[in-house]
Amino acid sequence: MNTDFIEALSEIEREKGISKELLIDAIEAAMISSYKRNFNTAQNVRVDINRHTGLIKVYARKTVTEEVLDPRLEISLHASREINPNYQLEDIVEIEVTPRDFGRIAAQTAKQVVTQRIREAERGLIYNAFIDKEEDIVTGILQRQDQRNIYVDLGKVEAVLPLTELMPTDKFKQGDRIKAYITKVENTTKGPQIILSRTHPGLLKRLFELEVPEIFDGVVEIRSVAREAGFRSKIAVHSRNAEVDPVGSCVGPKGLRVQTIVSELRGEKIDIVRWMESVEEYVANALSPSKVLEVQIHENEKMARVIVPDYQLSLAIGIKGQNARLAAKLTGWKIDIKSETQAEQEYGRVKTYSEEMHQDSVSVD
Repeated sequence: MNTDFIEALSEIEREKGISKELLIDAIEAAMISSYKRNFNTAQNVRVDINRHTGLIKVYARKTVTEEVLDPRLEISLHASREINPNYQLEDIVEIEVTPRDFGRIAAQTAKQVVTQRIREAERGLIYNAFIDKEEDIVTGILQRQDQRNIYVDLGKVEAVLPLTELMPTDKFKQGDRIKAYITKVENTTKGPQIILSRTHPGLLKRLFELEVPEIFDGVVEIRSVAREAGFRSKIAVHSRNAEVDPVGSCVGPKGLRVQTIVSELRGEKIDIVRWMESVEEYVANALSPSKVLEVQIHENEKMARVIVPDYQLSLAIGIKGQNARLAAKLTGWKIDIKSETQAEQEYGRVKTYSEEMHQDSVSVD
């Protein structure tokens, strides 16, 4: 090694952000192993690389003892004082043992260490860049696909989109641009592993945050999301400003904002409902687009019994119970839906809700 090598390490430090000192320390440690392996010795040695000239020296380290039992590890007091009269028992004496042909081995070892450290540093930079994007949306190019996963090129790294995380309506081919939600970023021995999803509720939430300025600015907040990816979703929103309509903000002028999101989600239906502090009103809104006559709250069971007009029963329940199921996920309450006739037969008179309750939600196909 020479000054060119030291200059190369300095260049790596500037370009890759890897400390030259740490690189040299790692090279010295690796050379100790190389020395012992190539010269078949059990000596306790130290490798020193001159930080200015790149000159390499190997030193055997021996402990000063009265009686030498292992000459590879020990040196007598008499012999040590021939080197330096100030040595005492238990001191460590270093004797240069640099082999003549050690330069070739050293160069090979240094190359391996530097390459490995650069690879590790680059992986670390990628990991740090993407760990901050966990629970965020990224866009990449579909590179390839196997029986279990789609592999998406994100520029510096290839992410994994499991086929189980695709929406039923998703149809992609090689070269297509894919927008997905990062669910997990892991630092593995093979480098950063990024897991994507198109079905996660977080994808819908982030799309609204990116599309609706009032949400991005914090004026309107998303309180809850319930999703059956590719089919239907419900999102509950609340405004911190009484003059700002949270549902209208999400819908946008002529429905453009929500339609952009619907298009990205391949036609997934989205119900935007107003979050209410009153559980009764919130549950009623969550069952949009059906109308609700009455909501009876049972706190102990965390259950809401909902009464709807007879002609609205199937709409309230939804196809295969989807509307009721999503409303329950959105509110966190169990929901038992009864028609007006069923309720009158079981409980007697039904109190009718005002029409105002049904103006706090919107359904978008």
